[in-house]
Amino acid sequence: MEPVWSADAAARHLRSHAQQHSQGRCAAYTREAIEAGGGGVKLKRTGSAKDYGPSLEAAGFLPMNFTPVGGYQAGDVAVIQPIPKHPHGHMQMYDGRQWISDFVQRDFWPGPSYRAQRPAFTVYRFRTLFPQRTTSTSAMCSTSTSTATATTVH
Repeated sequence: MEPVWSADAAARHLRSHAQQHSQGRCAAYTREAIEAGGGGVKLKRTGSAKDYGPSLEAAGFLPMNFTPVGGYQAGDVAVIQPIPKHPHGHMQMYDGRQWISDFVQRDFWPGPSYRAQRPAFTVYRFRTLFPQRTTSTSAMCSTSTSTATATTVH
């Protein structure tokens, strides 16, 4: 049996290490929390938060191209693209109650500039946290329409 990644362990780690204000180390704090979730999950380091998508996918996280009907869940990771004066973008994790990076955030957006500009982002969820997929085409259509809202995420 392969070791299992724990979203709760990752969220606990992130919550316990978060600072009151941004330290300019969102990617490092989020990456360390993801790795603290165990299961042998390791992320390839990148120079910028905005570039962590491929590393997350290689580690078993899947991009969600819809807003989950039940909302975000503990362990979901968001990679936000850069804006002026923030060339590295931002990376954060949802702990089940709030978004956290190197600090506890007010909401999804890490600050007023991001909130005003709302740049593109992708939210990733670890592969074992998705519901089991069915093989029936009709069941998949029924499931997808009842559990996913087709929303473009920007």
